[in-house]
Amino acid sequence: MRPLHVVVVHCAYQQRGGEDVVVESEVQMLQSRGHRVTLLSRDNEEARGMGTVDLMQQTLWSRRSRRELAAICEAAPVDILHAHNTFPLVSPSVYWEAASRGIPVVQTLHNFRLACPQAMLLREGKVCEDCVGKVPWRGAVRGCYRQSVASSTVLAGMLTLHRAAGTWSRKVTRYIALNDFCRRKFIEAGLPQERILVKANFVRDAAPPEGGPRRGLLFVGRLSPEKGVQTLSDALAVLPPQCLRAAGTGPQADLLAQAAGDAGMLGALDAASVRREMGSAIALVLPSIWYENFPRTLVEAFSCGLPVIASRIGALAELVQDGVTGLLVEPSSASDLAAKMRWALEHPEAMREMGNRARAVYEAQYTEARNHEQLMAIYREAMDAMRAG
Repeated sequence: MRPLHVVVVHCAYQQRGGEDVVVESEVQMLQSRGHRVTLLSRDNEEARGMGTVDLMQQTLWSRRSRRELAAICEAAPVDILHAHNTFPLVSPSVYWEAASRGIPVVQTLHNFRLACPQAMLLREGKVCEDCVGKVPWRGAVRGCYRQSVASSTVLAGMLTLHRAAGTWSRKVTRYIALNDFCRRKFIEAGLPQERILVKANFVRDAAPPEGGPRRGLLFVGRLSPEKGVQTLSDALAVLPPQCLRAAGTGPQADLLAQAAGDAGMLGALDAASVRREMGSAIALVLPSIWYENFPRTLVEAFSCGLPVIASRIGALAELVQDGVTGLLVEPSSASDLAAKMRWALEHPEAMREMGNRARAVYEAQYTEARNHEQLMAIYREAMDAMRAG
């Protein structure tokens, strides 16, 4: 395929997370293979200083974003608009501008925002699908987004407005779901199934860390309720002391520190340090209580030959093969999590074998080269569909 000009659209989050890293990695992948990438980006920190009316207008329909995209298109021909996060400052106005110019739009579905105002299908610590496939009024009146009825109402209004206007059904040429489970959920939510393709996350190709003694368990991620920090803390209460190291920060850092001990709290680490930790651990612990779309830490672990102990929930139950590339546990069950963590600590050789199989899965499915191949196929299909009308 010839080199393309891709406009990548993304609103960076106020709390930097995996999605921001995925976008950066994808941009680097495209550029390294000769494609031209133009960024149409905003930083959601800007929203802190905005008035309510201005922010609401930007969320529903940003004239600024549409003008910026028009200027990019006037400067040079554009082959693809690839959107990631448009909430709240970019808005779906860019889809309409692209469509008016005959530019195909590809939207990666990193979370469940188009089906749920809160984006995680999670309410009061439990999976909630009340708004899936319906007008999301429940999410508005419950204040599901940041516990604010006003903000949730604006977001629910944006989703409803653009659903009625046909933005989701007609202006997005192809969607990218990160796995089959998420694809099924978005079909339930009403997105056109023939437009939803599957492409996983990836990490850059790298040889696995040299085989050496592995010790202890590892948690990598935001220390927040949806990540299962409470369950993990409760599980640690019945396990040997200092058996877990935790890399990350968040509102439940103190809670985990009480259970893991201060020595086990590594704080925020850069990518190289995370990789070193993954190269020396027995398993990655991923006890999430929500439908994770595709945690980047899972791919990183597989690339390091590190098996994963994950909740048997949503896509995680499909991404981790129980007894093959890791172990599955019942979500929110501290006793089951503790039992599997204890088993892993007592069977390091079995875990090493699972890690070898996890590395093989990475090499077959999650390398940068494989991801580029898949992305080009999606772009090609989107461009063919736009030409066909």
